[in-house]
Parts: sequence; structure tokens; C-alpha cells
Amino acid sequence: MANTIRVNPNAARTGIIAAVILILLVMAAGCMTKSLSSGEAGVKYSSFSGTDLGASYGEGLNVFFPWERMIVYDVRTKTATEPITALSSNGLTIGMDISVRYEPRVTQLPFLHTTFGPEYYERLIQPEIRSAAREVVGRYTPEELYSSRRTELQLEIEQRVTEAVQDQFVDIEAILIRDVTLPDQIRRAIETKLEEEQRVQQIEATGQAEYQRIITQSLTPQFLRFQGIEATRELAESDNAKVVVIGSGGDGLPIILGNQ
Repeated sequence: MANTIRVNPNAARTGIIAAVILILLVMAAGCMTKSLSSGEAGVKYSSFSGTDLGASYGEGLNVFFPWERMIVYDVRTKTATEPITALSSNGLTIGMDISVRYEPRVTQLPFLHTTFGPEYYERLIQPEIRSAAREVVGRYTPEELYSSRRTELQLEIEQRVTEAVQDQFVDIEAILIRDVTLPDQIRRAIETKLEEEQRVQQIEATGQAEYQRIITQSLTPQFLRFQGIEATRELAESDNAKVVVIGSGGDGLPIILGNQ
């Protein structure tokens, strides 16, 4: 007669739980960790499912499986300077240094990663700055770029670059023109012209001051009384005026009343 083997249900359940715990421990032992510092954010990539588009990972300790990896981005505001060479409206070569402040949008970091990757500045922002600068500079003369219209040029470049990247998961905070380099002969000519304009303004100011001084000195009581007598005589001789002399004013001039 064959022996019957009885399995204790409690023992079986305990064994299953132990096996599950063992598997979880093995998996946990193989997990990877990544600690992100202040100003950093991460994008998680899986060998099976690709980039996790649902979230970006912030500061602190992040845990992921061995088949996953964390791509870390610096999400603080950054500054880059671009040396630009462009042609002015009259075909002269203009050099300038353009500084740009920018930052990635943390909430859209996975999309920035899949579209441009960590080199997003070189692939997105840098080409737009160069293109905008060359197009805008081509509408100005060297004199305008060197002095009066530099702010306007700066704003135009910033507006164009901002519009170009606004749907590409990054923000442009500011664009500044640090320096404008002109051909030596053009620069000297502009500086000479500016110096001449300043001299002319100084001469005009000196002449105006001297004119005021002479006029002030010439307004003596005798001169003013003479002018008053002349004005009174002309008024008395006017055909349209009926003149009545009542007496004399405090300055010795007659008082004349009357009209048409």
C-alpha cells in the first residue's frame, strides 16, 4: 500500500513568501542608485522601454534597476558667449561677442533629452544665435552698430532667438552684446566724427552762453527806456489806435490808453 504525502498548507505558503522575499532581495541588491545634487535633474532611460517621458527626477537619492540608467542635467541658469562675424548693410565685416543666459525647463526635461540630448546648447541655441545675429547685423551700418543703435540690435536678436526656441523646452533669459569690433579705418573714422560732433556742441554751447551774457549786459535802464519810447511813438502814430495820455509812469514813460 503506497504511502500518502501530505503537504502542510501553512508551510507551503511560508515557502512561497520566503521565495518572493528572496527574489526581491536579490533584485534590490542589484539595483542602482544615483544621488543628484542641487541644481541637477535626471532623465531615466530603460533598455526595454526607452526614455521615461512621464517625469524628471530631482535632487537626492534616486533608485533604478540595472537595465536602467540616469542621465543627469545641470538645470541652473547658464551663460555662454558666442563670437560672431557678420556683414553690415554696406558689406563690411563686423565682429561681436554675444552673451546668452539660458536654462532648460525641468518639467520638460525628458522631451529635451529625446529631441536634442545633453548637447542641446550646441544643437539648438548656438545655431539660432548665429543665424539671428548675422541676419539682424546685415540691416545696420557700422556707425549704427558702434554707437546709437546697439540696444535696438540687441533686442532684435534676443526676440528672434527667443521665438525660435520657445517651443523647444528651453528658456532664453537675456541676450547681451558685449563688444563690437569694426575694421580699424572705420572705427577711427567713427571716433573722429564723434569727437568733431562733441566739439561743435561745445562751441555752440559756448556761443549761446556768450550771446546771453552780451544781451544781459546790454539791457541797461537807459536802453530799456529808449525801447519804451520807441514803442510808444509807434503806437501813437498808428492809424488804428486812439491815444489818450494821462500822465507818466514810474519809469518816466507816458501812459497811453485807447483802442479801436
